Amino acid sequence: MSTPPNPDAFAVLSRLVTRFDGEARVISTCGPRIEQRARQWLDHHDFAARTGIPREHWRFCGTRAGKAPHRAELGITHMIDDRLDLHTILRELVPRLYLFGAQAGPIPGWLTHTPDWRAVGRAVGADLAGQALGSP
Repeated sequence: MSTPPNPDAFAVLSRLVTRFDGEARVISTCGPRIEQRARQWLDHHDFAARTGIPREHWRFCGTRAGKAPHRAELGITHMIDDRLDLHTILRELVPRLYLFGAQAGPIPGWLTHTPDWRAVGRAVGADLAGQALGSP
């Protein structure tokens, strides 16, 4: 519980939630024990109130590949994740993919690298500037 959120994460997420008219989700890969701890951490840091992503919009699945059905069900158009292998799975399913955080090795050209939350805000904002909300 003492681990603080990443710098700028909650502020950027709050702005993105507004840009997506509240249609933002957390989809995390973990087992039941880590899910329980993640939910406790999110509640402890008042994530829902500070970002605008309510508890009902938090989803957890046991495998990275398990995120794909959530994407299909929800019609996700933009995905932020720190795992290249997940983006490879979602490459043909999600139009806008953002590889978050410091990365070792080359980053494929079909991904947008966002090393920190401010970069996420800039990249997603730039992508949204050229499209209507809700369209891929």
